Amino acid sequence: MSVQYDYCVIGGGIVGVATARALLLRYPAAGVVLVEKEASLGLHQTGRNSGVIHSGIYYAPGSLKARLCAEGERRTKAFCSEQNIPCEQRGKLIVATSPLEEQRLDALAERAKVNGIVAESLSKAEISEREPYIAGTKALFVPAAAIVDYGLVLRKLADDFVNRGGTLLLGSSVERLKECANAVEIGLKGRTLTAGRVVACAGLQSDRLARLAGLRPAHKIVPFRGEYYQVAPEKQGLVRAMIYPVPDPGLPFLGIHLTPMIDGRLTVGPNAVLGFAREGYRKGSVSPRDVLSYASFPGFWRTIAKNWRSGAQEMMDSVFKTRYLRACQKYCPSLRLEDLQPMQPGIRAQAVGRDGSLAQDFIFLETQRMLHVCNAPSPAATSALPIADMIVDRLSQAGAVSRDGAGEQSYGFSAF
Repeated sequence: MSVQYDYCVIGGGIVGVATARALLLRYPAAGVVLVEKEASLGLHQTGRNSGVIHSGIYYAPGSLKARLCAEGERRTKAFCSEQNIPCEQRGKLIVATSPLEEQRLDALAERAKVNGIVAESLSKAEISEREPYIAGTKALFVPAAAIVDYGLVLRKLADDFVNRGGTLLLGSSVERLKECANAVEIGLKGRTLTAGRVVACAGLQSDRLARLAGLRPAHKIVPFRGEYYQVAPEKQGLVRAMIYPVPDPGLPFLGIHLTPMIDGRLTVGPNAVLGFAREGYRKGSVSPRDVLSYASFPGFWRTIAKNWRSGAQEMMDSVFKTRYLRACQKYCPSLRLEDLQPMQPGIRAQAVGRDGSLAQDFIFLETQRMLHVCNAPSPAATSALPIADMIVDRLSQAGAVSRDGAGEQSYGFSAF
């Protein structure tokens, strides 16, 4: 079998594009093709996030996630500077509104010190002085956090990939993956490619692509809708910094926050509600195939059993806009119902284990010639450049891995 390409990367989100580019940076003479099923890049998680360059304050000291985020923050800002991409360092204000949250905030401040992150503790009066419309009893200000348009970052990465000799195939859904002795056959509609190595960064479809390749992942992707509102134009200047609640370590997601966008808008969100379609962004979208996929997985029901209270609250916030507003008014009391205007949602690809755990780690599935990135946890956009280097490093490691699920590997860090 003749090999058309040395490497094929499947998936046109920011991790896939950064990986394709990283391969050419490492191996300039290699033939690299990037395959994306949509007509353009970044239509899913990359193009529907908060646009935040995170600092890594939440992550366990010394963990892979903390290191990747710290490096990703620096490198993303440097890339934006090199490419003249608008990027503003607004800072993140994490606001406590109760004694319990103050205790958690103090723990975050200690974590920031260990992680080498500059953070300033603010009193109630100092919060009002810095952000007059924000109410809290205590806060932590992290100046390194910034805002950017990740869609633009993605396009610049893709341009650089193509300029370095990479091949970009859009509108090319993968229908077949067959690993042979010296190559992998990638069956697209109407044509077949061959590549010496394949990297799959398929996000919401990552587990399905792994199964298409004959692997048997021990997890399932469950979609969670992140619903946002944008604040009315006359109140877009309400805050300068990103305003975050103190995370509850007992909950899987960070909570609703206020985020200025690089285009001047101010957004509120996201919540996290169970989705009924992996790529159905319109409210009420249902895919029977997607629902059956997770409803037939025992781990999903174990997750529901563990998190039904918080899940019910998130669903109520989704149904009743007044409840969503109350979550915002906890730290921004001047917001009114009419200030919350419609905005496109996002859908998070959440890997769920057989035991009902929500994976917070990287999950890789590997064979001799394929590497499937089955979970690249938040903040994957911030960390895309170092994640890409990590993937390229893994590709250079020889050795086949079992195809029966023993090849699934996760790398340890917890949610907070």
